[in-house]
Amino acid sequence: MTWRDRLRAMRMDLTPVRESRDFRLLLSAGTIYYLGAMVAYVAVPFQVYDLTGSNFQVGAIGLVELVPLVVFGLYGGALADHVDRRRLLVVTGLAQAAVVAVLAVNSFRDEPSLVLIYVMAGLYAATSSMQRPSREALEPRTVRHDQIAAANALSSFGMQVGVLVGPAVGGLLIASVGTAWCYVVDVVALALACLLFVAMRPYPHRGETTPPSLRGIVEGMRYAVGRRDLLGTYVVDLAAMFLAIPVVLFPALAEDVFTAPHLLGLLYTAETIGAIAATVFSGWISRVHHHGRAIVIAAATYGACIALAGLAPSIWVVALFLALAGAADMVSATFRSTVWNQTIPEHMRGRLAGIEMLSYSLGPLGGQVRAGFVADAWSVRGSIASGGAACVVGVLLTAAALRDFWSYDDRTDEHAAAERAARAAAASEQRAPI
Repeated sequence: MTWRDRLRAMRMDLTPVRESRDFRLLLSAGTIYYLGAMVAYVAVPFQVYDLTGSNFQVGAIGLVELVPLVVFGLYGGALADHVDRRRLLVVTGLAQAAVVAVLAVNSFRDEPSLVLIYVMAGLYAATSSMQRPSREALEPRTVRHDQIAAANALSSFGMQVGVLVGPAVGGLLIASVGTAWCYVVDVVALALACLLFVAMRPYPHRGETTPPSLRGIVEGMRYAVGRRDLLGTYVVDLAAMFLAIPVVLFPALAEDVFTAPHLLGLLYTAETIGAIAATVFSGWISRVHHHGRAIVIAAATYGACIALAGLAPSIWVVALFLALAGAADMVSATFRSTVWNQTIPEHMRGRLAGIEMLSYSLGPLGGQVRAGFVADAWSVRGSIASGGAACVVGVLLTAAALRDFWSYDDRTDEHAAAERAARAAAASEQRAPI
């Protein structure tokens, strides 16, 4: 095989886009959604700081969002296992658009209400966390079982494009026309995403469904903990995000350590650029079957790169290691999503998606507290380097303790085989003559 053939084999697998109309709609909706959300994402903290001049009150936004994220994320997952997921996507999308529209109207006022911003931030966290489990539970239904890994990579690419472009657009809008127009852009993006959701065909549940209840949520948690291969994916993600995420230290790293505050944006975008590069060259992912080992190697690589970033001699070398860390994290995330989507039964997919959302949402919140505390008690470099090293240790200990996770093989795993059979049976029923 020539080098050209090898490079061609590494290119992103576009088969799901070519073959599935509904995946194209879902991918487009998700990309537009994240683009608009990230435009508004920079507006909220900027507006709060502009009104108060207080870093604490900016940080309080996260506290306001925490409880709705947990409660409605779990409830939204349970709801997704009972109601029409496509309809839930539309309803929650319209609810988010209404919340952001209130933020826009508030921003156009001469004296915007700070209290209203906090209230809307909490409502937005509630509506968005209710929506995400349905979106993630619906994606595997739009592609063939053997296309799930490629579909995950494509979805990640769309999200990362939004994460990269959205804040830049938001910053330009704030500087030129004000925060209110950031919210207007997000309202338009949410409306377009809802139209794309409406255009998808219905995906009725297969078999009996479980009405949303505390008992149903607990059942989902027990299932997640009872499967050691799934538990490994959650623990590895928590270890990486809680121990190694360095984002909160970027301002201090740029200004105090390297005296280069003008390069702060480089630190914020480096991981995203690395993640996008990893998805562009993700064609090889579909040919890997030992997903547990791939997750462990990728997550340990992420921690090692973060540790090296903390020791790097210049900000440009820091950015290089952050980009490599972002690529490794994206590989880990793609394989984690593939394990989830290939093995979790249809009737529990929403509840498990809600639990997954908590695993990769709460880790960064706790990680910011850990990183800041260690930096104040020791040093910025020490916090970043020690967090990365601790991540490597935590990931390796997880692999050693959860052997089912380390040895997971999608060709032989009983849960993956059961889901393949269920999807094949459902496809045969759809093709059967009436």
